[in-house]
Amino acid sequence: MTDVWEPTAVANRETAVADAAARLVRAARDRRPCAPVRDLLGASDISLAYAVQRRVVGDRIAAGARVVGRKIGLTSESVQRQVGVDRPDFGVLLDDMDVTDLPTVPGDRLLQPRVEAEIAFVLAADLDDDDLDVARVRSAVGHAVAALEIVDSRVADWDVAITDTVADNASSGLFVLGRERVDLKEFEPRDVTMRLYADGELASEGNGAACLGDPLSALLWLARTAREFGDPLRAGQIVLSGALGPLVPTPPGTTVRAEMPGLGSVTATFSTKNPKEDG
Repeated sequence: MTDVWEPTAVANRETAVADAAARLVRAARDRRPCAPVRDLLGASDISLAYAVQRRVVGDRIAAGARVVGRKIGLTSESVQRQVGVDRPDFGVLLDDMDVTDLPTVPGDRLLQPRVEAEIAFVLAADLDDDDLDVARVRSAVGHAVAALEIVDSRVADWDVAITDTVADNASSGLFVLGRERVDLKEFEPRDVTMRLYADGELASEGNGAACLGDPLSALLWLARTAREFGDPLRAGQIVLSGALGPLVPTPPGTTVRAEMPGLGSVTATFSTKNPKEDG
């Protein structure tokens, strides 16, 4: 898998970044999905797309949000096929995206939500070394929990290329963490099995090996990539591993439960409010 980092022939890159960020911010604010931003960025210039992501996330931080970690996206081949892209990406987790303690997942904060079951790693050490390998990232993990990521897209109909989803903070929405904390000495991430139920019916299943072969490999990819971007992973941060199975749509009122033997379970109920209703 080869990432495309080379610039595309965008006439004015600063203008493209500003215009793409404005389009995505407006879609989130007005709660109306927008056209893809690849018309501004090109379909493969990932560096330009991450510049948009930094602009969008920076605006939220300036408004008071706090960074609590990262998410790895598009690690599962099944999810890549569903979304129509062919490589992983990453996004930034902010404190207001954590809805673990809310009674329901707030539908009025979402546009086109889908859910996926993941492993959440909570780091006990920085990952800013020059030489990073799987052993190093394993030793940096304080504990892991079962997690649900509620992905969302500001782009209408999930019509995304890789630059669209990267620019849109890796199609981040919200997340829910399980309560059971497990040390990596007690389980092997690649061997975890997952079943995701929607209103009691099996809707998705998979395992750790579906996540780039091993969720720790995904964590290593992120650690190296974040370091290259000059913003390495830090102790205390949460890292969502990426999906262990296919995405599941979540209409208003849906209750989802992911079960991962050896790691625990996590449940969330979506509010009955339609995500596209105003106010």
